Amino acid sequence: MTTSRAGRTSHTGPTSGTSHTGPTSGTSHTGPTSGTSHTGPTSGTSHTGPTSGTSGTSHTGRTFEDLVDEAVAASVDGWDFSWFEGRATEERPPWGYARAMGERLAGASAALDIQTGGGEVLASAPKLAPLTVATEGWPPNVAKATALLHPRGAVVVASPEDAPLPFADAAFDLVTSRHPVRTYWDEIARVLRPGGTYFSQQVGPASAYELVEYFLGPQPEENRTARDPERARTAAQKVGLTVTDLRPARLRMEFHDIGAVVHFLRKVIWMVPDFTVEAYEARLRSLHGKIESEGPFLAHSSRFLIEARKPQA
Repeated sequence: MTTSRAGRTSHTGPTSGTSHTGPTSGTSHTGPTSGTSHTGPTSGTSHTGPTSGTSGTSHTGRTFEDLVDEAVAASVDGWDFSWFEGRATEERPPWGYARAMGERLAGASAALDIQTGGGEVLASAPKLAPLTVATEGWPPNVAKATALLHPRGAVVVASPEDAPLPFADAAFDLVTSRHPVRTYWDEIARVLRPGGTYFSQQVGPASAYELVEYFLGPQPEENRTARDPERARTAAQKVGLTVTDLRPARLRMEFHDIGAVVHFLRKVIWMVPDFTVEAYEARLRSLHGKIESEGPFLAHSSRFLIEARKPQA
């Protein structure tokens, strides 16, 4: 049993939690057991988490080897999380990012989506801005996003996540990003037009840390607080943006079999950096037994919504 990392590199480690970003981050949230489903335009395609809705069928009784081999064989390209259907659940945030993003896109004249992943969330918008551009740093996702977004008239630009944005100053009146690995506030402020808006859903502090600490042990306090939304507010204000909305949410996740855990850690690579089945086989086997005897493994994802505006000149 081998796990492919597909050449992706993590910029953040476990401090980043689940999110869209190797590929852009991303990943969502649920209710007591799995919560009410908010799939479709309200929440869009998940970037970094299991599917929402009911918990689905049980995989109890399948062997550890069978479940893990199936998870290892599954593709981790893009940010399609449909593989988790019936195997894991994650509650969606209450604000409905994809729907709200779509409303803003419909009123924009020039829009940029940063770290678009496979383009799934941007493509869910009913109407794009007349000029819509997306950036992505991971080559397999660039190809996926291009295939998905070009028919909609959007341009996909291959751009490293840690490089300056390859656009002129004041080029866009709307910049969006769902689950960025890191937010480069100075670059966002630079490419926004006066009066323009940045709208983003981001991974919050200590996201899915029950799972992270199961494999890595207790994490330093600075890791737990690294993605505090108040830090995002301060960073936005430091570059001259006015924060008009900031909302956190902590949401329930359930993993119903060990295959779902393996697939999640292969796909959201910064949760347990350098994860392989071989390296963590003992912990995986122990967790498999725990799920089989006690039921789903419970964790909590953390998200926040931030909207910031560049003042008129």
